[in-house]
Amino acid sequence: MSFTSTPRGARLARLFVAHSLDTWGHPYDSEVNETLTLITAELSANAVRHGRVPGRDFHVRLTTEAGGGLRLEVSDTRGEDWPAVAAPADHAESGRGLLLVTALADDWGVVDRRGGPGKTVWASLRTGRGATEVKG
Repeated sequence: MSFTSTPRGARLARLFVAHSLDTWGHPYDSEVNETLTLITAELSANAVRHGRVPGRDFHVRLTTEAGGGLRLEVSDTRGEDWPAVAAPADHAESGRGLLLVTALADDWGVVDRRGGPGKTVWASLRTGRGATEVKG
């Protein structure tokens, strides 16, 4: 699914993931839904703040993996400056998002964006369920 590289786009991406997970049997108030929705919020905010290229959208892909894990991918068109976890400075107003992703996801990473310029930041979460896919 494509979203505008704006705060509104990031909010809609979060809602898209929460709704998709609810549809797949992970209710809005479940730990899986709340965790992956928070990860989506952080990665989408990073795509808007650090990966924004004027006139270009960011993309969100949510899939299930073998064994029932969930995989979230957030792609933007800015390929330089891949994200890395760094200890935030005291009293910093930003820099904690990837610390949250690291704490919440079972695994995460960054790869070159499939089929175009940019990068894809992905996160996976084990749930023990079957296979479905929502992509855009």
